[in-house]
Amino acid sequence: MSWGSELWDQFENLEKHTQWGIEFVEKYTKFVKERSEIETNYAKQIRNLSKKYQPKKNSREEEENKYTFCRAFLMTLNELNDYAGQHEVIAENLSSQIITELSRYLQELKSERKSHFHDGRKAQQHIESSWKQLESCKRKFERECKEADRAQQYFEKMDADINVTKADVEKARQQAQMRHQMAADSKSDYSSYLQKFNQEQNEHYYTVIPNIFQKLQDMEEKRIERIGVCMKTFADVDRQVLPIVGKCLDGMTKAAESIEPKTDSKQVVESFKSGFEPPGDVEFEDYGQAMKRTASDTSLTNSREGKEKPIVKTKGKLWPFIKNKNKGSGPEDFSHLPPEQRRKKLQGKIDELNKDIQKEMDQRDALTKMKDVYVKNPQMGDPASVDPRLSEIEQNIEKLQFDVQKFEGWLAEVEERMPSKSDTHRRSGVYETQNNTTVSNNCAQDRESSPDGSYTEEQNSETHVKANSNPNPTSSTPEFDDDFDDEETLPTIGTCKALYPFDGHNEGTISVAEGELLYVIEEDKGDGWTRVRRNEDEEGYVPTSYIEVFLETNAKGAMTYI
Repeated sequence: MSWGSELWDQFENLEKHTQWGIEFVEKYTKFVKERSEIETNYAKQIRNLSKKYQPKKNSREEEENKYTFCRAFLMTLNELNDYAGQHEVIAENLSSQIITELSRYLQELKSERKSHFHDGRKAQQHIESSWKQLESCKRKFERECKEADRAQQYFEKMDADINVTKADVEKARQQAQMRHQMAADSKSDYSSYLQKFNQEQNEHYYTVIPNIFQKLQDMEEKRIERIGVCMKTFADVDRQVLPIVGKCLDGMTKAAESIEPKTDSKQVVESFKSGFEPPGDVEFEDYGQAMKRTASDTSLTNSREGKEKPIVKTKGKLWPFIKNKNKGSGPEDFSHLPPEQRRKKLQGKIDELNKDIQKEMDQRDALTKMKDVYVKNPQMGDPASVDPRLSEIEQNIEKLQFDVQKFEGWLAEVEERMPSKSDTHRRSGVYETQNNTTVSNNCAQDRESSPDGSYTEEQNSETHVKANSNPNPTSSTPEFDDDFDDEETLPTIGTCKALYPFDGHNEGTISVAEGELLYVIEEDKGDGWTRVRRNEDEEGYVPTSYIEVFLETNAKGAMTYI
């Protein structure tokens, strides 16, 4: 149905209806804009939530990520962050594909509507003006007809009056004829303009107005169609991100399925294992006889004195089970920690120092190359300007290497003190010896050696004695294990070059000079020591960090025979 034919007389109602249509577009645009703002705020809140629960650097939460459920939670936070990103995409697409387009279309729609109604009003004014002119012609014709009738009546009266002169009668007759002529002319004009008006009116209501209303109808239908397209886009914007949102949810599900309770239980053991053996049986104390208690091999403490200890002192054996109230950072060698935890801390510190050494060496190599360039091309810079920085780096490297040696010594000491898993297992290339020196309580004390040549007791009673300080070789003579002396000669699996000098004071080690070439007969087993040979009679362990190893291509590594 056409507005032009059906609604030819509803100009004002069509004007109101099209104005309401524009207001509806404005309302829908506002609705989409508010939805976009909601999506933006929601995405922002989700991102803030994800960021709030992300592990903080250098905090305990980073340590917690060793557990599968903590890693799963971190993966969930990352997926949630990506999920928030999809809501930002929704907001952005709503803004670009709907809000911006509708805002531009609204301006065009208002302009087009204004133009059409301007043409309609112009046509309406024209037909109204023609109607007024027609009415004017009609009233003139009517007036002239009345004047002609009065002039005719006056002439007939004069002609019937015998007292009136012939000249007056003639004058009246001429006046009547003139009025009749004027009436006839007015009639002709009225008839002509009436015909013209009817044509214009016919054209107005059957051509001009229908064309204008048809344009308004097309404009309105396009507006409605555009609203429908925008509503479809409104749904498609959400639908486009559903695959990625599904992947985010799948990632959360996968993270949840990656949780392994057994693995986390093992991690608790790795994190808190002390490395101590459980205490031995408590001997019966007969107060009717002189007391004498011998320390057990599995005891947590070693007796230092032969005299009888008060009973109050014995509760120190259970110190691992008493809460440590010291909340400080502890000594540099981590001696406040149980052996297993101390070993992990020392190994981590050594790895950190080795990384720092590598960084310093990389800087040294870069500065050395720069200095060579300056030497070859003096115009590019002064070679002497690099020397202070090189000296500083060398000092840093020496300090770091000294720290590495220090921590490796503590690490060897800890690994030596930890209980062996089997009789044939080697701990850091350093073998246990027994010190048979007579003490006041005649108790056997197990002492272990470390790479710095010191003997270490418990952390609260540490003593330092040189390995060869006993002048009487019969009372305390460090010896290799018998199996070590009788073992088969191991094959050579490669060579190595000593990067630093090492004084092998400890049993099982061998001293090397910087730059010395040696044969490798056993690789590092993860404890930081490599077994090398100088000749058929001299072999032992050296720190792996002190040498540069060149293994043969087909070497499979040697097994340890102790």
